[in-house]
Amino acid sequence: MVKEKTVYYCTECGNETIKWQGQCPSCKAWNTIVEQPSAYGKTAQRGGTKAGGPGHGKSETVKLSDIDVSQESRFSTGIGELDRVLGGGAVNGSLVLVGGSPGIGKSTLLLQLCGHTSISSKVMYVTGEESGKQLKLRAKRLGLDGGELLVLAETNLEVILDGVYSVSPDILIVDSIQTLYNDSLDSSPGNIAQVRDCTTALMRLAKNEGITVFIVGHINKEGSIAGPKVLEHMVDCVLYFEGDQNAGYRILRATKNRFGSTNEIGVFEMTEDGLRDVPNPSEMLLSGKPQNTSGTCVTCLMEGSRPILAEIQALIAPTGFNVPRRMSNGIDYNRAMLLLAVLEKRVGFKLSASDTYINVIGGLNIEETSADLAAMLAIASSYLDKPVSDDLAAIGEAGLTGELRSVSAVDQRLSEVSRLGFKQCLVPALVKGKYKIPKDLKITEVKTIRDAIRSVFGT
Repeated sequence: MVKEKTVYYCTECGNETIKWQGQCPSCKAWNTIVEQPSAYGKTAQRGGTKAGGPGHGKSETVKLSDIDVSQESRFSTGIGELDRVLGGGAVNGSLVLVGGSPGIGKSTLLLQLCGHTSISSKVMYVTGEESGKQLKLRAKRLGLDGGELLVLAETNLEVILDGVYSVSPDILIVDSIQTLYNDSLDSSPGNIAQVRDCTTALMRLAKNEGITVFIVGHINKEGSIAGPKVLEHMVDCVLYFEGDQNAGYRILRATKNRFGSTNEIGVFEMTEDGLRDVPNPSEMLLSGKPQNTSGTCVTCLMEGSRPILAEIQALIAPTGFNVPRRMSNGIDYNRAMLLLAVLEKRVGFKLSASDTYINVIGGLNIEETSADLAAMLAIASSYLDKPVSDDLAAIGEAGLTGELRSVSAVDQRLSEVSRLGFKQCLVPALVKGKYKIPKDLKITEVKTIRDAIRSVFGT
């Protein structure tokens, strides 16, 4: 009797190895390598023997020039901020993953999507976490009629696919992917094998039948979608919901998008009636800004094609320990330490004897370097205990020698600064190209961070 071959794979990232190891060579996680029959790999690769469903026959090779794209490939979801993040609307036949921590608003967003699209399209909502009655109660709370919305409370993948093929919906919502399972696999729901197999079957369904599929994925304590980086590689779009559950605002960000930019963000406000679009996030982020207070400065960021004003706050306090404490929220920690070192070396601030706390208001995570100047002015303001003028904004990247470097999209940034009522703006003196200065906005060009601090505080 021939012994059945086995393979070893990581339950955390899905990486396969030829033998058991204590640590996964891919994700470096410990004690996550498990043994499975080699048939698992074949089943998972083809989407399962039972889950493949009809419509996955042979594909024909055609010329790229012969492919017909005359028909409209996008449709509006009825939610303006979601359309923006998706690149102008959802694409027919695409597979979209919506991730986020439990309770952040993923199911609410997709249920509102169903309410808008079910008027003109056939929409099917598969729920593995709620019963049909619970979903109906949530829809009533959100003020949604949903009379044409098809609901299926099921977790068996084969039953779900049979239901989809019987009604042929235009849009399919799966909430959530961690609850689905395939009978052909022995592992439990939520396991990497089940998640990968079920996602593969949904991907084939989307591509072969032209159904737009939205799947919900929870994130784990490390902040990544539970089970799987491999899951993110399989889908067309990965959308992350960010924000504090105790705060009223949520940010939807695309980390992968095969049909649009990954730089766009959508801003929502969580209300009793569900998620509401925030078309002007700058006003939202600056609401409640303290007046005539030290340790705060405003900058303008570019999120894709959208300029957004953000408030950066800093607190410098004498430390009672040999090693001062450093904390940053919304700005990369290493970047914040770099800015502190520049201020201490090039400006002469004795920050090594003080605790430093930096925070970006509104839950934004700043990834671009154009906020360097505003962050350094906020630190200097707290250190000197002198407030930055309430009508002043600052834009610029800082170098290690203390110089200020040019940033992109200066015209859009200055226009947004002026529109929000600011009268002054600091920009680097070496801005590439010419830019248009809005009316009633005074531009101050500075070469170094020392010049900027002297211009703002007079010291």
